[in-house]
Amino acid sequence: MKTYNVESFNLDHTKVQAPFVRLAGVKEGTADTIYKYDIRFIQPNEGLMPMRAVHSLEHLIAENSRNHSEDIVDISPMGCQTGFYWTMLNDGNYERMLDLVEATLRDAMNAEELPAQNPVQCGNANHHDFEGAKKLAADMLAKRDEWHIVFKDEA
Repeated sequence: MKTYNVESFNLDHTKVQAPFVRLAGVKEGTADTIYKYDIRFIQPNEGLMPMRAVHSLEHLIAENSRNHSEDIVDISPMGCQTGFYWTMLNDGNYERMLDLVEATLRDAMNAEELPAQNPVQCGNANHHDFEGAKKLAADMLAKRDEWHIVFKDEA
């Protein structure tokens, strides 16, 4: 198979087992190291997260994660709608990342309002599914003990 510049294009999506959290890349800068994590909610090629729920979950994760860490660079939904990329500064501690994802998803699941759901702070304020986002968070949390298993043959 052809090799690509994009790390995830070189991942065999037929061999992974979602949900999982995996370190997908490390970039060394002059003063900092950036760690990119693949937070996969849905089994690739077998399902997808509804876009409105993804949008709402992005708001919840982006806001709530920063209550637990000052090292977050960005949280970005995957175009395939199966998960998120989560980039961190100077923190390659996998167990700490699992704890951060868990705490953030618990916050999302228990949220009483959706942050920045208005036309001033959101570019598509009517395109949300708050309850759908909370369900995605709850479903991911329900399999917390499996997040370290990335490939089917590791199960």
